[in-house]
Amino acid sequence: MSKRDYYEVLGVSKSASDQEIKSAYRKLAVKFHPDKNPGNNAAEESFKEAAEAYSVLSDAQKRAQFDHFGHTNGNFQSAGFDPSIFSEFGDIFGDLFGFGDVFGGTGRRRSAAQQGADLRYNLELSFMDAAFGLKTKIKIPRMENCQACTGSGASAGTTPSSCPTCSGHGQVRYQQGFFSISRSCSHCQGTGRIIRTPCKECRGEGRIQRERILDLKIPAGVDNGQRMRIQGEGEAGVHGGPPGDLDVVFFVKEHEFFERQQNNILCTVPISFAQAALGAEIIIPTLDSEEKLKIPEGTQTGKVFCLKGKGLSSPTGRGKGDQFVRVNVVTPTRLSRDQKKLLEQFSEISHIDNRPLEKKILQKVKDIFA
Repeated sequence: MSKRDYYEVLGVSKSASDQEIKSAYRKLAVKFHPDKNPGNNAAEESFKEAAEAYSVLSDAQKRAQFDHFGHTNGNFQSAGFDPSIFSEFGDIFGDLFGFGDVFGGTGRRRSAAQQGADLRYNLELSFMDAAFGLKTKIKIPRMENCQACTGSGASAGTTPSSCPTCSGHGQVRYQQGFFSISRSCSHCQGTGRIIRTPCKECRGEGRIQRERILDLKIPAGVDNGQRMRIQGEGEAGVHGGPPGDLDVVFFVKEHEFFERQQNNILCTVPISFAQAALGAEIIIPTLDSEEKLKIPEGTQTGKVFCLKGKGLSSPTGRGKGDQFVRVNVVTPTRLSRDQKKLLEQFSEISHIDNRPLEKKILQKVKDIFA
Protein backbone atom coordinates (compact mmCIF):
# COMPACT_ATOMS: atom_id res chain seq x y z
CA MET A 1 0.00 0.00 0.00
CA SER A 2 1.45 3.39 -1.02
CA LYS A 3 2.05 5.99 1.65
CA ARG A 4 0.19 9.26 1.81
CA ASP A 5 2.03 12.52 1.30
CA TYR A 6 3.35 13.72 4.67
CA TYR A 7 1.93 17.21 4.16
CA GLU A 8 -1.45 15.63 3.42
CA VAL A 9 -1.19 13.53 6.59
CA LEU A 10 -0.71 16.60 8.75
CA GLY A 11 -3.14 18.70 6.73
CA VAL A 12 -0.67 21.52 5.98
CA SER A 13 0.67 23.11 2.82
CA LYS A 14 4.19 22.54 1.51
CA SER A 15 5.07 26.09 2.50
CA ALA A 16 3.97 25.56 6.13
CA SER A 17 6.27 26.93 8.82
CA ASP A 18 7.86 24.76 11.51
CA GLN A 19 5.35 26.11 14.05
CA GLU A 20 2.40 25.28 11.78
CA ILE A 21 3.71 21.75 11.32
CA LYS A 22 4.18 21.29 15.04
CA SER A 23 0.72 22.70 15.79
CA ALA A 24 -0.92 20.40 13.24
CA TYR A 25 0.83 17.38 14.70
CA ARG A 26 -0.25 18.32 18.23
CA LYS A 27 -3.91 18.30 17.15
CA LEU A 28 -3.60 14.91 15.49
CA ALA A 29 -1.67 13.47 18.45
CA VAL A 30 -4.48 14.50 20.77
CA LYS A 31 -7.17 13.19 18.45
CA PHE A 32 -5.66 9.75 17.75
CA HIS A 33 -3.68 9.11 20.95
CA PRO A 34 -4.17 5.51 22.17
CA ASP A 35 -5.11 6.73 25.65
CA LYS A 36 -8.18 8.38 24.13
CA ASN A 37 -8.87 5.53 21.69
CA PRO A 38 -8.29 2.25 23.57
CA GLY A 39 -8.56 -0.79 21.31
CA ASN A 40 -9.05 1.33 18.18
CA ASN A 41 -6.55 -0.01 15.64
CA ALA A 42 -7.43 2.63 13.03
CA ALA A 43 -6.72 5.44 15.48
CA GLU A 44 -3.42 3.78 16.44
CA GLU A 45 -2.39 3.60 12.77
CA SER A 46 -3.34 7.27 12.24
CA PHE A 47 -1.35 8.17 15.32
CA LYS A 48 1.73 6.36 14.01
CA GLU A 49 1.27 7.87 10.54
CA ALA A 50 1.12 11.41 11.97
CA ALA A 51 4.18 10.76 14.14
CA GLU A 52 6.16 9.52 11.15
CA ALA A 53 5.15 12.54 9.08
CA TYR A 54 6.15 14.89 11.87
CA SER A 55 9.52 13.15 12.36
CA VAL A 56 10.36 13.92 8.72
CA LEU A 57 8.87 17.39 8.26
CA SER A 58 10.20 18.70 11.57
CA ASP A 59 13.77 17.92 10.49
CA ALA A 60 15.09 20.44 7.96
CA GLN A 61 17.37 17.96 6.17
CA LYS A 62 14.77 15.17 6.00
CA ARG A 63 12.12 17.63 4.86
CA ALA A 64 14.34 18.89 2.03
CA GLN A 65 14.99 15.31 0.87
CA PHE A 66 11.28 14.50 0.99
CA ASP A 67 10.38 17.67 -0.93
CA HIS A 68 12.84 16.66 -3.66
CA PHE A 69 12.38 12.90 -3.86
CA GLY A 70 9.11 12.17 -2.08
CA HIS A 71 8.62 8.56 -1.00
CA THR A 72 10.82 7.31 -3.87
CA ASN A 73 13.87 8.05 -1.75
CA GLY A 74 15.07 4.82 -0.24
CA ASN A 75 15.41 6.43 3.15
CA PHE A 76 11.66 7.02 3.31
CA GLN A 77 10.55 3.98 1.24
CA SER A 78 12.05 1.47 3.62
CA ALA A 79 11.76 3.43 6.80
CA GLY A 80 8.30 2.22 7.76
CA PHE A 81 7.38 2.97 11.38
CA ASP A 82 10.12 3.05 13.95
CA PRO A 83 8.95 3.67 17.56
CA SER A 84 12.31 5.28 18.32
CA ILE A 85 11.21 8.42 16.48
CA PHE A 86 8.98 9.25 19.43
CA SER A 87 12.02 10.03 21.53
CA GLU A 88 11.99 13.43 19.80
CA PHE A 89 8.52 14.30 21.09
CA GLY A 90 9.02 14.40 24.87
CA ASP A 91 8.10 18.07 25.07
CA ILE A 92 4.91 17.63 23.05
CA PHE A 93 3.56 14.63 24.97
CA GLY A 94 4.68 16.11 28.29
CA ASP A 95 2.54 19.16 27.58
CA LEU A 96 -0.43 17.23 26.24
CA PHE A 97 -0.68 14.26 28.58
CA GLY A 98 1.57 15.04 31.56
CA PHE A 99 4.10 12.32 30.69
CA GLY A 100 7.64 12.73 31.91
CA ASP A 101 9.32 10.04 29.77
CA VAL A 102 7.50 8.97 26.60
CA PHE A 103 8.44 6.11 24.25
CA GLY A 104 11.77 5.58 25.95
CA GLY A 105 12.84 9.22 25.55
CA THR A 106 14.57 11.30 28.15
CA GLY A 107 12.07 12.43 30.79
CA ARG A 108 11.87 15.42 33.03
CA ARG A 109 11.40 13.88 36.47
CA ARG A 110 10.89 16.10 39.42
CA SER A 111 14.02 16.55 41.46
CA ALA A 112 13.74 15.97 45.21
CA ALA A 113 15.68 19.20 45.82
CA GLN A 114 13.83 22.34 44.70
CA GLN A 115 14.79 26.00 44.96
CA GLY A 116 12.85 28.10 47.45
CA ALA A 117 10.43 30.80 46.34
CA ASP A 118 11.52 34.41 45.80
CA LEU A 119 9.95 36.96 48.15
CA ARG A 120 9.00 40.64 47.83
CA TYR A 121 9.00 43.27 50.59
CA ASN A 122 7.53 46.76 50.07
CA LEU A 123 9.47 49.39 52.04
CA GLU A 124 8.09 52.91 52.45
CA LEU A 125 10.68 55.69 52.75
CA SER A 126 10.48 59.40 53.46
CA PHE A 127 11.81 61.74 50.78
CA MET A 128 14.87 62.58 52.91
CA ASP A 129 15.64 58.95 53.79
CA ALA A 130 15.60 58.11 50.09
CA ALA A 131 17.80 61.14 49.37
CA PHE A 132 20.50 60.35 51.92
CA GLY A 133 20.11 56.59 52.39
CA LEU A 134 19.86 54.86 55.73
CA LYS A 135 20.44 51.70 57.70
CA THR A 136 17.29 49.97 58.90
CA LYS A 137 15.86 46.61 59.91
CA ILE A 138 12.98 44.74 58.29
CA LYS A 139 11.05 41.66 59.37
CA ILE A 140 10.45 38.98 56.75
CA PRO A 141 7.98 36.12 57.38
CA ARG A 142 9.24 33.15 55.39
CA MET A 143 9.70 29.39 55.28
CA GLU A 144 13.06 28.34 56.74
CA ASN A 145 14.77 24.99 57.10
CA CYS A 146 13.60 23.12 60.17
CA GLN A 147 16.42 23.14 62.72
CA ALA A 148 15.21 19.95 64.38
CA CYS A 149 15.73 17.83 61.24
CA THR A 150 18.10 20.18 59.37
CA GLY A 151 15.63 20.31 56.51
CA SER A 152 15.42 16.56 55.81
CA GLY A 153 11.86 16.16 57.09
CA ALA A 154 12.85 13.00 58.98
CA SER A 155 13.00 12.87 62.76
CA ALA A 156 16.39 12.96 64.47
CA GLY A 157 18.35 9.74 64.08
CA THR A 158 16.48 8.68 60.92
CA THR A 159 16.88 9.45 57.24
CA PRO A 160 14.50 9.33 54.26
CA SER A 161 14.56 6.05 52.36
CA SER A 162 14.35 5.36 48.66
CA CYS A 163 10.82 4.94 47.36
CA PRO A 164 10.19 1.21 46.77
CA THR A 165 7.62 1.88 44.04
CA CYS A 166 9.88 3.88 41.71
CA SER A 167 13.26 2.78 43.17
CA GLY A 168 14.10 6.41 43.92
CA HIS A 169 13.58 7.65 40.35
CA GLY A 170 10.44 9.65 41.10
CA GLN A 171 8.69 8.11 38.07
CA VAL A 172 7.18 4.77 37.18
CA ARG A 173 7.10 3.31 33.67
CA TYR A 174 4.47 1.07 32.20
CA GLN A 175 3.85 -0.45 28.78
CA GLN A 176 0.86 0.55 26.67
CA GLY A 177 0.49 -0.86 23.21
CA PHE A 178 3.63 -0.33 21.17
CA PHE A 179 5.27 2.22 23.48
CA SER A 180 6.15 2.79 27.12
CA ILE A 181 5.11 5.74 29.25
CA SER A 182 6.58 7.21 32.44
CA ARG A 183 4.45 9.04 34.98
CA SER A 184 5.21 10.76 38.26
CA CYS A 185 5.21 8.26 41.10
CA SER A 186 2.06 8.66 43.19
CA HIS A 187 3.61 6.91 46.19
CA CYS A 188 6.39 9.47 46.74
CA GLN A 189 4.78 12.34 44.77
CA GLY A 190 7.71 12.33 42.37
CA THR A 191 10.40 12.97 45.00
CA GLY A 192 11.89 9.48 44.84
CA ARG A 193 12.02 9.14 48.64
CA ILE A 194 9.82 8.12 51.55
CA ILE A 195 9.91 9.59 55.08
CA ARG A 196 8.79 6.82 57.41
CA THR A 197 9.32 8.75 60.67
CA PRO A 198 8.45 12.41 60.02
CA CYS A 199 9.97 15.17 62.11
CA LYS A 200 7.48 16.29 64.77
CA GLU A 201 8.56 19.90 64.53
CA CYS A 202 7.86 20.36 60.81
CA ARG A 203 5.66 17.27 60.26
CA GLY A 204 7.94 15.96 57.56
CA GLU A 205 7.94 19.14 55.47
CA GLY A 206 11.58 19.98 56.23
CA ARG A 207 10.62 23.67 56.55
CA ILE A 208 8.84 25.80 59.11
CA GLN A 209 7.37 29.34 59.12
CA ARG A 210 9.57 31.88 60.91
CA GLU A 211 10.16 35.62 61.01
CA ARG A 212 13.58 36.75 59.86
CA ILE A 213 15.04 40.15 60.84
CA LEU A 214 17.38 41.60 58.22
CA ASP A 215 19.72 44.59 58.40
CA LEU A 216 19.45 46.75 55.28
CA LYS A 217 21.80 49.45 54.05
CA ILE A 218 19.85 51.55 51.58
CA PRO A 219 22.04 53.66 49.27
CA ALA A 220 21.46 57.38 48.86
CA GLY A 221 19.32 58.45 45.92
CA VAL A 222 16.96 55.48 45.56
CA ASP A 223 13.79 56.37 43.68
CA ASN A 224 10.16 55.33 43.90
CA GLY A 225 9.65 51.86 42.39
CA GLN A 226 13.33 50.89 42.42
CA ARG A 227 14.25 47.60 44.04
CA MET A 228 17.14 46.00 45.88
CA ARG A 229 17.69 42.28 45.28
CA ILE A 230 19.21 40.30 48.15
CA GLN A 231 20.33 36.87 47.08
CA GLY A 232 19.61 33.90 49.31
CA GLU A 233 17.16 35.72 51.60
CA GLY A 234 13.99 34.26 50.11
CA GLU A 235 12.33 31.08 51.29
CA ALA A 236 14.41 27.99 52.03
CA GLY A 237 14.58 25.34 49.33
CA VAL A 238 12.74 22.03 49.55
CA HIS A 239 14.73 18.91 50.50
CA GLY A 240 18.06 20.71 50.56
CA GLY A 241 17.44 22.91 47.53
CA PRO A 242 18.95 26.42 47.39
CA PRO A 243 17.02 29.34 48.91
CA GLY A 244 15.20 31.93 46.84
CA ASP A 245 15.98 35.65 46.73
CA LEU A 246 14.38 38.71 48.32
CA ASP A 247 13.31 41.82 46.38
CA VAL A 248 12.94 44.97 48.48
CA VAL A 249 10.81 47.49 46.53
CA PHE A 250 10.99 51.17 47.57
CA PHE A 251 7.99 53.48 47.82
CA VAL A 252 9.14 57.07 48.39
CA LYS A 253 6.77 59.65 49.89
CA GLU A 254 6.41 63.08 48.30
CA HIS A 255 8.04 66.14 49.90
CA GLU A 256 6.14 69.30 50.76
CA PHE A 257 8.79 71.57 49.20
CA PHE A 258 11.04 69.55 46.89
CA GLU A 259 9.94 67.79 43.71
CA ARG A 260 12.11 65.04 42.25
CA GLN A 261 13.01 64.84 38.57
CA GLN A 262 15.39 61.87 38.21
CA ASN A 263 18.47 62.96 40.21
CA ASN A 264 17.55 66.65 40.06
CA ILE A 265 15.20 68.43 42.44
CA LEU A 266 12.90 71.36 41.75
CA CYS A 267 11.47 73.90 44.19
CA THR A 268 9.43 77.06 43.86
CA VAL A 269 10.14 80.12 46.05
CA PRO A 270 8.09 83.34 46.30
CA ILE A 271 9.74 86.75 45.88
CA SER A 272 8.25 90.19 46.22
CA PHE A 273 7.64 92.66 43.42
CA ALA A 274 10.40 94.85 44.82
CA GLN A 275 12.89 91.97 44.91
CA ALA A 276 12.06 91.04 41.32
CA ALA A 277 12.30 94.62 40.07
CA LEU A 278 15.33 95.81 42.03
CA GLY A 279 17.19 92.52 42.43
CA ALA A 280 18.03 90.85 45.71
CA GLU A 281 19.96 88.08 47.43
CA ILE A 282 17.73 85.46 49.01
CA ILE A 283 18.31 82.31 51.07
CA ILE A 284 17.29 79.01 49.45
CA PRO A 285 16.89 75.76 51.46
CA THR A 286 18.66 72.76 49.90
CA LEU A 287 18.64 69.10 50.89
CA ASP A 288 21.44 69.49 53.41
CA SER A 289 21.98 73.24 53.97
CA GLU A 290 20.99 76.75 52.89
CA GLU A 291 22.40 78.56 49.88
CA LYS A 292 22.43 82.23 48.83
CA LEU A 293 20.83 82.93 45.45
CA LYS A 294 21.25 86.24 43.63
CA ILE A 295 18.11 87.52 41.94
CA PRO A 296 19.02 89.98 39.16
CA GLU A 297 17.08 93.16 38.45
CA GLY A 298 13.95 92.75 36.34
CA THR A 299 13.45 89.05 37.09
CA GLN A 300 10.12 87.77 35.79
CA THR A 301 7.88 85.24 37.48
CA GLY A 302 8.64 81.67 36.37
CA LYS A 303 12.37 82.33 35.94
CA VAL A 304 14.42 79.20 36.84
CA PHE A 305 17.86 79.29 38.46
CA CYS A 306 20.25 76.35 38.92
CA LEU A 307 22.25 75.38 42.00
CA LYS A 308 24.90 72.99 40.68
CA GLY A 309 25.47 69.74 42.58
CA LYS A 310 22.66 70.35 45.07
CA GLY A 311 20.45 67.57 43.81
CA LEU A 312 20.30 63.87 44.68
CA SER A 313 23.14 61.38 44.67
CA SER A 314 23.00 58.58 42.12
CA PRO A 315 22.38 55.17 43.78
CA THR A 316 25.33 53.86 41.73
CA GLY A 317 27.61 56.56 43.21
CA ARG A 318 28.09 58.36 39.89
CA GLY A 319 27.79 62.04 40.75
CA LYS A 320 24.93 64.23 41.94
CA GLY A 321 22.09 66.06 40.29
CA ASP A 322 21.28 69.78 40.49
CA GLN A 323 18.66 71.85 42.26
CA PHE A 324 16.47 74.06 40.11
CA VAL A 325 14.80 77.06 41.74
CA ARG A 326 11.72 78.59 40.12
CA VAL A 327 10.77 82.07 41.38
CA ASN A 328 7.20 83.24 41.68
CA VAL A 329 6.64 87.00 41.90
CA VAL A 330 3.91 87.55 44.47
CA THR A 331 1.49 90.44 44.03
CA PRO A 332 0.44 91.84 47.42
CA THR A 333 -3.29 91.60 48.14
CA ARG A 334 -3.42 94.07 51.04
CA LEU A 335 -1.61 97.40 50.83
CA SER A 336 -1.27 100.09 53.44
CA ARG A 337 -2.10 103.72 52.61
CA ASP A 338 1.59 104.58 52.28
CA GLN A 339 2.25 101.57 50.02
CA LYS A 340 -0.61 102.50 47.73
CA LYS A 341 0.63 106.08 47.54
CA LEU A 342 4.13 104.96 46.60
CA LEU A 343 2.83 102.64 43.89
CA GLU A 344 0.66 105.41 42.47
CA GLN A 345 3.71 107.66 42.33
CA PHE A 346 5.65 104.87 40.64
CA SER A 347 2.85 104.48 38.07
CA GLU A 348 2.85 108.21 37.31
CA ILE A 349 6.63 108.41 36.98
CA SER A 350 6.65 105.34 34.70
CA HIS A 351 3.87 106.83 32.50
CA ILE A 352 1.80 103.71 33.03
CA ASP A 353 -1.82 104.00 31.89
CA ASN A 354 -4.62 101.46 32.25
CA ARG A 355 -3.90 99.70 28.93
CA PRO A 356 -0.19 98.87 28.77
CA LEU A 357 -0.57 95.27 27.66
CA GLU A 358 -3.17 96.13 25.06
CA LYS A 359 -0.90 98.74 23.49
CA LYS A 360 1.99 96.29 23.36
CA ILE A 361 -0.14 93.62 21.67
CA LEU A 362 -1.50 96.05 19.06
CA GLN A 363 2.00 97.28 18.29
CA LYS A 364 3.24 93.69 17.79
CA VAL A 365 0.39 93.03 15.33
CA LYS A 366 1.26 96.18 13.41
CA ASP A 367 4.93 95.16 13.29
CA ILE A 368 4.04 91.76 11.85
CA PHE A 369 1.96 93.15 8.97
CA ALA A 370 4.41 95.98 8.35
